[in-house]
Amino acid sequence: MLFVSSITAAIAAILLVALSLPISFRRMAVGVDIGPGSDETLLRRIRAQGNFIEYVPISLLLLVLNEFRGVSSVWLWCLAGLLLVGRVSHAAGILTAIAPLRAAGMLGTYGSLLLGAGLLVIG
Repeated sequence: MLFVSSITAAIAAILLVALSLPISFRRMAVGVDIGPGSDETLLRRIRAQGNFIEYVPISLLLLVLNEFRGVSSVWLWCLAGLLLVGRVSHAAGILTAIAPLRAAGMLGTYGSLLLGAGLLVIG
């Protein structure tokens, strides 16, 4: 069983729902069916969710491949932690307009991608 990957994917799915529901609620509140309209809050929510969707799939794939290849669980948890903390930090940074939080989140995400790729090449 791919334990670390399974737990990480489950957490990512929950986070995606947590990022998606506020978009639906805001759309209903401001009466916007498609796109952000002129609502800054809706735009931030859409981008936080969209950015999550852009990075999580390839990161999970790297995690699965590394776990399948038998990489140490220490490295797998490092990958998972960088990904999840990075994505949560980035989303929080977008939603609150706190640039350093957003930047830290991107660094964590980039770290996860680069570490995952590196482990596949050398592992």
